[in-house]
Amino acid sequence: QVHLVESGGGLVQPGESLRLSCAASARILRIDVVAWYRQAPGKERELVARNSIRDGTRYADSVKGRFTISRDDSKNMVYLQMNSLKPEDTAVYYCYLKNEFSPATEYWGRGTQVTVSS
Repeated sequence: QVHLVESGGGLVQPGESLRLSCAASARILRIDVVAWYRQAPGKERELVARNSIRDGTRYADSVKGRFTISRDDSKNMVYLQMNSLKPEDTAVYYCYLKNEFSPATEYWGRGTQVTVSS
């Protein structure tokens, strides 16, 4: 059973930066999609950033120009660089991976808390 573990969350002030990391507990072959989602209290989980080998990268409108998703498939690592953080970015952030087999296998992390507050 492969697990994803997020790290790098914490409490920061508005305008500051954080870098989230996501590590797989074992090798995942042929990763297609990597993504970060977030869920704020009382809200549904939403897509923050997504990168696919086939479809490229896309971001939620609310984070465009501030967040950057990156991946290192050789290490099974996914990153989310978050700059100019705002209080509305406060949420639990989840890592997601999907391989390109058919049927595909999806993997979720357990989340890391990001709190932006002065």
